[in-house]
Amino acid sequence: MAIDSDAYRIDPRKPFRIKKAPTLAPPIYDSHDDYQRRLADYVNEMDELQEKLYSSGSHAVLAVFQAMDAAGKDSTIRAVFSGINPQGCNVSSFRQPSHLERAHDFLWRAAVQLPRRGMIGVFNRSYYEEVLVVRVHPEILADQNIPGAPADSVVWKQRYRSIKEFEAHLSRNGTRIIKFFLNVSRDEQAKRLRDRIQTPRKNWKFDPNDLYERRFWPQYMEAYEKCLNATSTEDAPWYVIPADDKENMRLIVADILLQTLKKLDLAFPKVSDEQREEMKKAGEGLLEDK
Repeated sequence: MAIDSDAYRIDPRKPFRIKKAPTLAPPIYDSHDDYQRRLADYVNEMDELQEKLYSSGSHAVLAVFQAMDAAGKDSTIRAVFSGINPQGCNVSSFRQPSHLERAHDFLWRAAVQLPRRGMIGVFNRSYYEEVLVVRVHPEILADQNIPGAPADSVVWKQRYRSIKEFEAHLSRNGTRIIKFFLNVSRDEQAKRLRDRIQTPRKNWKFDPNDLYERRFWPQYMEAYEKCLNATSTEDAPWYVIPADDKENMRLIVADILLQTLKKLDLAFPKVSDEQREEMKKAGEGLLEDK
């Protein structure tokens, strides 16, 4: 079944309303076995394209994942990227900033983790935390010692502008950016949090802070809506992926990633006639070296 990735992409020319965004989409797989086959096909094809990306060294790809707790960021990253050569892929997770990170501008800790050309970089959370979590919890902003202490209405506009300029700069210099908001419903999140409590092998995943943050669901939805509207661009689009069905979500994410890689028109570097002659001589030398 073909996937219309544009159906999940935020159009910068149209207002996005989070209440109208589905958290569940019609399944694009027939069974669990079909899901596994389709995902394996996606991963195998991405692995081949990643080899071309690595060898050409002309582009980098940055995949950003944002979501509420228990939406499936970790499992999606693991499922979609597990079959790709780890030498060409790097995953960075962004939690509460360290003292060193707080001493820099809010984009610094992300900038030092950016993928170089030839690599795929994956951000599990990102610099977007600074216009999501920080917006919901203004006491964090007050502790950041921003010169001039700009008002809330000003600081978010400034940060949106900084993010868009940052991403535009990366795009101009060869980094293709794709951003995923995994859109889980509040009811489904509650179900998954209960499962973490009731299933012994999942107990380690449970964090009491997830229940605390859940109280701010309306504020988070408002923050996400404003953020996605302000920062989805042609060069760095946001995709809102229904997340109540994890397997469906992973296939949609994998398809968008694959199509993004294909659009880069990747190819292995061409070998010159001189290089071919050198390789021929090297091969003859190896045959003689027995």
